[in-house]
Amino acid sequence: MVQKVYVTYNEIHKLCQASAEKILTDFQPNLIIAIGGGGYVPARILRSFLKRPGTPNIPIQAIGLSLYESLGTDGPVEEPGTKVTRTQWLDLSSLEMSNLIGKNILIVDEVDDTRTTLEYAVRELEKDVEKARKQSGKGAQRTCFSVFVVHNKDKPKRGHLPTDMMEENRYLAAKTVGDVWICYPWEATDIDEHDKLAESQPS
Repeated sequence: MVQKVYVTYNEIHKLCQASAEKILTDFQPNLIIAIGGGGYVPARILRSFLKRPGTPNIPIQAIGLSLYESLGTDGPVEEPGTKVTRTQWLDLSSLEMSNLIGKNILIVDEVDDTRTTLEYAVRELEKDVEKARKQSGKGAQRTCFSVFVVHNKDKPKRGHLPTDMMEENRYLAAKTVGDVWICYPWEATDIDEHDKLAESQPS
């Protein structure tokens, strides 16, 4: 039986707040890319804490990737799939890609489970930005990617992030948890019931 852990909006808010100073100091992002659908809410919350007086809000762009598949048996529990599917991506033919060149880009997702989705996102974004850099003739400007997740599951990973990213500490998880099924509030169809379950679970 899969152990479920219910997480509230309040908890997500506080985890993002607690991580913001390190992100500002170490990553200094110019742009946030949220991985949908789980990265949308944390990215928006995080942006409020990354805002500094007299500076504009950090722009948020979105990509959609799907790795999970329904077990199709008892309820809404899902398990990690093996193939990443793009459901939304950046428009490579627009100024969108050239605007990423030379920037510090923070990729945000809600959970690092098997790391397969994050590996795909980082690899493909690096590849696309490098292609856009060559086409734009902007020279050797370095685009630096970092990763923030709300939860990291303490388990063996199928996917891998770039060696330089890990060595330069450009990966941050707000909280590391066991290999449990995390129920996020934006997945709930009854938020009151979700919050009751969160409140009643062992701390």
